[in-house]
Amino acid sequence: MKKLLLSATLLLATVAGAQAQEFKYQTPPKALQDLLLAPPTSRVSLSSDGRTMALLQVQDFPTVAELAQPELRLAGLRFNPRTNGQSRVSYAVGIKLKTLPNGAEIDVKGLPAQARISSVSWSPDNKTMAFALTTPGSGTDGRVELWVADVAGATARRLLATPLNDAFGNSFDWVSDSKTILACTVPAGRGAAPAADAAPTGPAVQESGGGKKTAAPTYQDLLKNPADERQFDYYATSQLVKVSLADGVAQPLGQPGVIQTASPSPDGKYVLVRTRHRPYAYTLPISRFPQRIDVLDLASGAAVKTVANLPLADAVPIGNDAAATGPRGHAWRADVPATIYYVEAQDGGNPKTKADIRDKLFTIEAPFSGEPHEMAALPLRFGGLSWGNSQLALVEGYRWADRHQTTWQLNPSKPGAPLTVLFDGSLEDKYKDPGTPYLHRNAQGKSVLLTGGPASQSIYLLGTGASPEGDRPFVDELDLISKKTTRWWRSQAPVYEVPVAIINASGKNRQLLTRRESLTQSPNYYLRDATKKDKFTAVTKFANPYAAFGGSFPKQVLKYKRADGVELTANLYLPPNYKKGDGPLPTLMSAYPLEFKDKSTAGQVSGSPYTFTRLGGGSPVFWVTQGYAVLENVSVPIVGEGSKDPNDTYIEQLVSSAKAAIDEGARMGVVDPARVGVMGHSYGAFMTANLLTHSNLFKAGIARSGAYNRTLTPYGFQGEERNYWQASEVYNAMSPFNYADKIKTPILLIHGEADNNTGTYPIQSERYYAALKGQGATARYVVLPAEAHGYVARENMLHVLWETNAWLEKYVKAPTPQPAN
Repeated sequence: MKKLLLSATLLLATVAGAQAQEFKYQTPPKALQDLLLAPPTSRVSLSSDGRTMALLQVQDFPTVAELAQPELRLAGLRFNPRTNGQSRVSYAVGIKLKTLPNGAEIDVKGLPAQARISSVSWSPDNKTMAFALTTPGSGTDGRVELWVADVAGATARRLLATPLNDAFGNSFDWVSDSKTILACTVPAGRGAAPAADAAPTGPAVQESGGGKKTAAPTYQDLLKNPADERQFDYYATSQLVKVSLADGVAQPLGQPGVIQTASPSPDGKYVLVRTRHRPYAYTLPISRFPQRIDVLDLASGAAVKTVANLPLADAVPIGNDAAATGPRGHAWRADVPATIYYVEAQDGGNPKTKADIRDKLFTIEAPFSGEPHEMAALPLRFGGLSWGNSQLALVEGYRWADRHQTTWQLNPSKPGAPLTVLFDGSLEDKYKDPGTPYLHRNAQGKSVLLTGGPASQSIYLLGTGASPEGDRPFVDELDLISKKTTRWWRSQAPVYEVPVAIINASGKNRQLLTRRESLTQSPNYYLRDATKKDKFTAVTKFANPYAAFGGSFPKQVLKYKRADGVELTANLYLPPNYKKGDGPLPTLMSAYPLEFKDKSTAGQVSGSPYTFTRLGGGSPVFWVTQGYAVLENVSVPIVGEGSKDPNDTYIEQLVSSAKAAIDEGARMGVVDPARVGVMGHSYGAFMTANLLTHSNLFKAGIARSGAYNRTLTPYGFQGEERNYWQASEVYNAMSPFNYADKIKTPILLIHGEADNNTGTYPIQSERYYAALKGQGATARYVVLPAEAHGYVARENMLHVLWETNAWLEKYVKAPTPQPAN
């Protein structure tokens, strides 16, 4: 161990000089390495009738060589030109089928070796599963294929010879007859790709003027020039086909285009197609490009109706509930044969415009030749819609300024009738959250409200059950006539159990599928009788991934207050053999700030004291194995009540929250306040840099993939809606880049070379490091090859653990004297 620490110290010292140099991947201490590489747990997919479960064996960490496959980054998308499919997909590598509750787990036969499976989808009759299978190939011969698996026989086969165009993902959908699949395919004979390195024929030019404001967030992966446009058109253009499940014969529907979505109507007679088209933009992603919404006849492929043809959405106001003008969100009404619904802003899409009506909801029925019907007028911005039947739908609306949300009950048979308020309250008030209405798939394969009771007057609500004791998930039945709620079931201590699906809602046998775990038991799935507390049957028997390390990482949920009285929480982890008499320990703290409009909701408890701790690559809990106390998920609420904005006092609240956590750990005798490090990812990295800049609470910090100069995100960030010119003092005060001359605490900066997150360009870390280096600060900057905002490659993740461990060992566990801040 001493040799390892000495080696790490020497390497850190070597690279700390002025010159960058080649540096090989390193591996952390064995305990960290073994924990990271613990076997993954299978994902599950349940048939809509609740009779069959697919167990999807998860791909282990990809290598950096796999991650570094060719990738195009165009119009906000990332895809592999070899396969014409999305890059950076978390694949399954095998499928097992299991009849519930006690059937054997049967391997699906017929899959190729080293299968890469994604987008698993059950047919409406649950007899077949469809999925995409990627064959990476070499050179340009990779492809994404459409495969199906017969559930009864547990056998798989390739259905379609033509490769899918999976650049957008979700490139296929079932038709309600369960005999046909719609698929977006690579057009036949499209020829060779345009040369990306062709000599330019002129400059790329953009222009604004005329007083039109076209502000936009700081998006990544945008088109930059006409060559990019040609590349985008080549790879994003697809041909829609309908494929027969019986023999794989494909019939083209309509013309090739940049088809973003294609959805069959519930009755299987029409297809709703969303196509993006020119003129493109260099400052906006594809979600803002011009679009045409068409209805095609599914039998013939002929055009039936162009529902909308919308221009470039380049003037959407900045704001969390801003919207584009014109009709938007076209989709099928799920409970009737063929009716399209959409919404349209009545306030120019600007939440700051005074308006009694924000959005209107419209429908238009087949054959789509008549005028749309106004279904409802909403005083809040449209937030979602759940269809039930001819008498029932639920509509959600919200207002970000005061975090208000409302759910209305709508009678679709009475268009324009006044809405009935079902729920009304704060987006932030977790304790009063009534839960989410439960949806199930109907016979057409569409998601609709599950109803019950003598006249189908009841709906079911699944909720997290937030409470001062922690989350206690529940299932409620709500009578829509009496508005009375009956609680079916609620998770009971000392376990944490989450309802996943309602298997049976009728009669006395109310059956649920749940996921159950505890501090010492890893998650598994169970069928339980909701009417009997202790009657449940295990469906899966996933092994504890940490059996070789003692099986679990016990945690304690701390509750305390910061100086202004806001209640806070944190999860405390201690080394396995720690005893109370061992005294205070070097400590690692991690957090992610959240914004609130109310102090009481900011102090509400979230999470559960009974969840099993699964270590993701960015978890701080690894370091209990190295002798550290860990304060994880530390509450850092940033509150702005009334007319105040949360970020007006961001620094003060940030420092106060961190100090309160350290003080509570010190009061308990487990945290050594003289040896505390802090780490965070993304907005947590931004937090880390600010804490090191504006306090002397920490001995070191680790900031991963953050943003440090808010002038580079001038049109808002996180929950901040004001732009730089409206709140320049706030932007400047919150930017640690502006205080590079003040920071004296050692900081480790880590960033993915291919970060794709809005606002966190790698240049944020690059320029911040240059500023720190120029001011003589103790800093280290690590760029991870091929990584995006979240890290996935085995070599990179192991190296991040090594970097973090070496930094903590040098500056926190046995810190060298540092100048005071």
